[in-house]
Amino acid sequence: MSVRRINPNRVKALLNYAARELADRLGVHKNTVCHWQRHGLEPIDTRRPILFHGAIVRAFLVSRNKSQKRPCPPGSLYCFRCREPRQPIPTGVEYIPMPSGPGNLRATCRECGTIMHRRVQQAAIQTVLPGVLVQITEAEPRLNGCPSPSPNCDFERKTTA
Repeated sequence: MSVRRINPNRVKALLNYAARELADRLGVHKNTVCHWQRHGLEPIDTRRPILFHGAIVRAFLVSRNKSQKRPCPPGSLYCFRCREPRQPIPTGVEYIPMPSGPGNLRATCRECGTIMHRRVQQAAIQTVLPGVLVQITEAEPRLNGCPSPSPNCDFERKTTA
């Protein structure tokens, strides 16, 4: 079953919503809102139509999103195939620096062999993967930094005199 994180900022904190309005606002089915109600989302009162206060809905969605996060412990990266934090193969870890900001840390999953990625600052590599030898490679050159035009173009006009 796919679990997606609902954006709590789509709910206005000062408004009240019926179940159908809340479902339309968040892009989910009305039964999903009823499921949330059974699992801790408190309505304003028990009368029909059942109304939910926006601030309570936001707090519920924030706590629900936090409970679904799976932070990676040091020495592991998140594998999308395994859907868990996994240890990489120690010989297959490389770091590709980017011109501005953090670079890409690329490794191979020890369990399934899938390539895992993580954005990380170069100074923080040893905190993310302590004790692992990381090979730092050069980033591929960009086209906009090319000093000369492509040799396939003919920019000069030949003049015949």
